[in-house]
Amino acid sequence: MEFETIALAIEGGVARITLNRPDRLNSFTVQMHEELSAALDWIDGDKSVRCLLLNGAGRGFCAGQDLSDPAVAPGGEAVDLGIAVERHYSPLVRRLATMELPVICAVNGVAAGAGANIAFACDIVIAARSAKFIQSFANIGLIPDSGGTWVLPRLAGQARALGLALTGDPLPAERAEAWGMIWKCVDDEALMDEAGTLAARFAKGATRGLAATKQALRSSFGRSLGEALDLERDLMRELGQSVDYQEGVAAFTEKRRPVFAGR
Repeated sequence: MEFETIALAIEGGVARITLNRPDRLNSFTVQMHEELSAALDWIDGDKSVRCLLLNGAGRGFCAGQDLSDPAVAPGGEAVDLGIAVERHYSPLVRRLATMELPVICAVNGVAAGAGANIAFACDIVIAARSAKFIQSFANIGLIPDSGGTWVLPRLAGQARALGLALTGDPLPAERAEAWGMIWKCVDDEALMDEAGTLAARFAKGATRGLAATKQALRSSFGRSLGEALDLERDLMRELGQSVDYQEGVAAFTEKRRPVFAGR
């Protein structure tokens, strides 16, 4: 597929989507949202894809919304920002969180506004040491969208979430790792190698089991312990009948590497 604002490459079971407006720090426009949605549709339909790696071109991951986009630019009349949230940002976050494969985000440079919260919506975030996460909404009179009000207190705790959201101060990648908000902080030059190695590992993994793990963990905040135990039972029943479970046990018994069928 040909795109103008993103790039899509599929190789070895890994789909790599690169936000590709480096001159605007990969900030979102309606066109970028539409192209990203189309790329995710393509990935959903390609069962050879077993992991998604999201990254940004140039010196930053994503600066959030492009405020010069006519869809959100303040003018003579008030702008209904709820439309952009409802049509684009919320569906994107829901989709990343519920995709039936692992989603890795490799963050270089700045991840600001919706860019930060889209990164946090991914399953695993690996950030370059120079990266910074910024809840920049406070600087323009808005609230953290793209799931920010939900994910920040869960990742950082209430006090830190409020501090990040109300001040808009940058959160360095090393501190984000120390606070348990991201998986790993690595040297800048190692970022894509680290993310690529993990993506390749997932692409050879038991994708259905990974997707079920993702489902169970992500839904746990809305479940009681009893409900979580019931879901574990149901998922184990389903996965226990899969060819990947059979292969995993056989490989363990035979002391060899498993070859999982995946999706």
